[in-house]
Amino acid sequence: MLWAVVYAGFGLACALSGTPLLYLGGAPGPPALGWAVVAVGALAAVACCAVKRSGLRPAIRVVLGAVCLLAGLAAFGLLMDLITLAFGQGVDSGVAAAHHALAAVGAVLLAGHARSLRRPSGAAVRRPPSAASRRVQLAACAGTVSFLPYAAMKLIWASGGTFAGMTGEEMRATSKRNGASGIWLTLESWGLDGTALLAALGVFLLWGLVRPWGQAFPRWTPWLSGRRVPRWLPLTPALVGAASLAPYGVLGVGYAALAATGVVTMPRGDFHSPSDALLVAWIGLGAFAVYGVALAVAARSYWLRTDPVRREHVNVE
Repeated sequence: MLWAVVYAGFGLACALSGTPLLYLGGAPGPPALGWAVVAVGALAAVACCAVKRSGLRPAIRVVLGAVCLLAGLAAFGLLMDLITLAFGQGVDSGVAAAHHALAAVGAVLLAGHARSLRRPSGAAVRRPPSAASRRVQLAACAGTVSFLPYAAMKLIWASGGTFAGMTGEEMRATSKRNGASGIWLTLESWGLDGTALLAALGVFLLWGLVRPWGQAFPRWTPWLSGRRVPRWLPLTPALVGAASLAPYGVLGVGYAALAATGVVTMPRGDFHSPSDALLVAWIGLGAFAVYGVALAVAARSYWLRTDPVRREHVNVE
């Protein structure tokens, strides 16, 4: 309820002041979208009041799910905000970044609230660490392999090589012209690429979700052996990453397919020809699509495998 009131108030303030909440490629969207944020917050408040009065009825459950979905869609872009801030770069808009973070908090709160209301009563018992099913681990393998061409392409540029008609020197000049931070440019001068490093961290997260050591610290750290990993710690970046990369990658691959068949035109961007841009798009967007879907599958498996088991209290006289 508190989040719903804050979210609606945030949207109202932006709508009345004419502050845009949506940016696309650096261009601000219409400020009227603030009224949509007000509507989502108001709908969430009404649903919370209805739950308080009548419990989680089927109709109220549908409303909670719809608001949760809308909040999740509004949080799209949070991952990019976090990446740019991590590398010392500024976001397109502080207000838009705050909206992404606030919407993500709401999506988590609403989903957790709806799930807690469906839980049976009783004490929670932790499940022992377990590996994901074979299908989920195969999805993790696909997500890992999908990043190999992407990482290779980035490392070629970072090491001064040429790929898709673009030399490493041209790529560094483009990064500098587009406002890359000093941290980013320093990594490139060392032959490293920031996104390739993030891809390695993403693969580590992916396998932590499907293997037992992702639920407890590994044996090779004696001072931490046996300590439980809080389930929110890997789930938070997993859900943010899946919600951002999967739709971005899948829609991007669809656009690349249309461009390859001549239905739409692929913008040349900073590359020397549209065909070079299309090649890079296939590699990058394909990696995001496969990895994003694999991350969503792995996150769902981890969520279910680490969900505490409820057992009834038994009174012994």
